[in-house]
Amino acid sequence: MAIAILIAALAGATLALFFQPRWWFPDAISAHAKAYDAHFVVTLWIVGCIFVFAQGLLAWVVFRYRDRGQAPEAHEGSGKLEVIWTSATAVLFIGLAFAGQGIWAGIHLEASNPHALHVEVLAKQFAWSYRYAGPDGIFGRVDIRQIDDSAGNAFGIDSKDPNGRDDITAALLRVPAGRPVELYLKSRDVIHNFFVRELRLKQDVVPGMTIPLRFTADKPGTYEVPCSELCGLGHHQMRSALVVMAPGEFDAWLQEAQQKVAAP
Repeated sequence: MAIAILIAALAGATLALFFQPRWWFPDAISAHAKAYDAHFVVTLWIVGCIFVFAQGLLAWVVFRYRDRGQAPEAHEGSGKLEVIWTSATAVLFIGLAFAGQGIWAGIHLEASNPHALHVEVLAKQFAWSYRYAGPDGIFGRVDIRQIDDSAGNAFGIDSKDPNGRDDITAALLRVPAGRPVELYLKSRDVIHNFFVRELRLKQDVVPGMTIPLRFTADKPGTYEVPCSELCGLGHHQMRSALVVMAPGEFDAWLQEAQQKVAAP
């Protein structure tokens, strides 16, 4: 009987944790993040109901068939019931997986928006760098021989290419609220990972590959961008920030940055 009470108490304590808002996700700042959260809540409710039912049944079985000095009995079980609940479990979890595929595909497989802001993201041990095209809308050619972090040329923008003379590089990722953004993720050395928890986005950045990642942030604010893939001894300090700005504020920042690039 004590074991049955213990099982019920542990199940109740576990269930109570899920109703504590302090353990919940941070704010969702995009439609994708909200859809992700909605699907997570549905999954949690379904799995939670199964958990409560299973633990309650376990506690009842332990209590009902506890040792009271009676003679033991043998039970062979029911093959039919085994097939039913195994099939139901498979259908339920495969169905949840398929239901979530649309959320994933909406980020990774949707067509590029012609009005999107294009930003190159460079990951390297142990920092993030961002590049915006200038007024011409064209990213300049890069040359690995011209990479110079101390001179602010982490991308190795070719000084001989006129298309790159107006490119803007920054240590923070600034984007306007409400406008589609398309990132081009690149790594200079090892595998890194671009992660913004408020966007519910997490994407590996692989050397030798250019990986597109699309999102639209709706809520202005500053959000952490850590590297969430162990990338070396300085991994803990590889972090940047996503700054979501009001459209007018972003335009003012972009204009000021363009003027600084054109000043020399």
